[in-house]
Amino acid sequence: MNALVDAHLLGWLLLLLAALQLLPVALAAWDGGSLAPLLLSTAITAGVGVSVLGSTRPRGGRASWRLRARDGFVVVGVGWVLVSLFGSLPYFLTDTLGLVDAIFESVAGFTTTGSSVMTGLEGTPRSLLLWRSLTQWIGGMGIVLFTIAILPLLPVGGMQLFKAEVPGPISDKLEPRVAVTARRLWGIYVALTAIEIALLWFAGMPLFDAVCHAFTTLATGGFSTRDASIAAFQAPWVEWIIVFFMLCAGINFLLHYRLLQGRFRAVWRDDELRYFSLVVAGATASVTGALWITQGGGEDALRKAAFQVVSILTTTGYATADFEAWPSVVQLLLLQLMFLGGMAGSTAGGVKSLRVLLGVRALRVAFDRLLHPHAVRGVKYADHAVPEDVLGGIWAFFTAYALLAVLLAAAVAAAGYDPLTALSAALTAVSNVGPGLGAVGPTETFAHFPDLVKLLLCFGMLAGRLEVFTLLILLSPGFWRR
Repeated sequence: MNALVDAHLLGWLLLLLAALQLLPVALAAWDGGSLAPLLLSTAITAGVGVSVLGSTRPRGGRASWRLRARDGFVVVGVGWVLVSLFGSLPYFLTDTLGLVDAIFESVAGFTTTGSSVMTGLEGTPRSLLLWRSLTQWIGGMGIVLFTIAILPLLPVGGMQLFKAEVPGPISDKLEPRVAVTARRLWGIYVALTAIEIALLWFAGMPLFDAVCHAFTTLATGGFSTRDASIAAFQAPWVEWIIVFFMLCAGINFLLHYRLLQGRFRAVWRDDELRYFSLVVAGATASVTGALWITQGGGEDALRKAAFQVVSILTTTGYATADFEAWPSVVQLLLLQLMFLGGMAGSTAGGVKSLRVLLGVRALRVAFDRLLHPHAVRGVKYADHAVPEDVLGGIWAFFTAYALLAVLLAAAVAAAGYDPLTALSAALTAVSNVGPGLGAVGPTETFAHFPDLVKLLLCFGMLAGRLEVFTLLILLSPGFWRR
């Protein structure tokens, strides 16, 4: 492990974070708000970043910059923790939130979870609301993937970081060089964000709100500028626009790139996209039917069902209705969608559609082998055989994911909460969704939890955002042994 280079890259990460903190400073100056707390936050972050850079620059040639696999895990895992801690400074230094609450809000932002402890958003300074949305937009594509764009300035390769950060059990690079890949993905990400801002503004949403909601939609984060979330706007066209872009964000960004290349057949034949589309259509139809029976039909039922299904499945977490008032069978379905999540390579959380699809195919093959012991069959994806080590990794991920959710649920329950609240709070944290059921429903916040529970949920959010193993491996004593 190259500790000096790891620390140096983390220093660059903090410097980049400080530069981004200047955006809410500029908005506060425009609005005539207090600048001192935000400037102090920027100064602290930049000061630490510069100090780390100045004391850790490796000496020597390219060999001294070499990164190994475990360096990728260190930079990614420690990087997410650092940006979450320093990203909490604007909330804390402005006296908006206490220390633990500020850390919770920051972690929820960068991990695009959307769980919040803040209320009275309409009275919160716009500069802080912008920072809140910006943390999700940054986290949407990934702090590390964003940082890879500047790695060509340094004599260091970024493939280890890319492998540790990009979600999904199967990697598929757009270009041979990681920096080129990062620029391609961020170009698509920025373009989709700009288009959504324009459409929301055209649909009647105020420009500032359009910017913030576009940031948190493409990030599948779910932070809003209103306490009532999207329901506050009472605008059907706004809701349909957000549904469309939540779907875009929940789809593998590689497929967006293929569309731009004109490779329509490759997109249409993608097995995971077909599975994801089937889940969206089936769940939307089921919820629409349930609402039609219990609350009456029409476009309103379809819109509410589509919005909430897509919001939960893509782990965005916006709300246009209190789905705790919906039939129990619908609530159970939404709880299952929290677990499934979006596609691999998207900004969504959850276990990812690709893992579920391959897991189902592996179960089918196992069942066939029971009936036909001498048959030779394997799991295929995109007309290729899936290696056994990939399948083993998927089942290991499912196990770790479930254990983490169960342990977090037990911790929440031990604090005196009912089983439904405990289970949904744990699942929404690990899946990076935001709202759950019970005391963490769509009309509630997480402010009522004790500080220890909030910190444990922070760990769950970070672990879920980093695909569980990236963070858990740092806690293994064997990882740090030579």
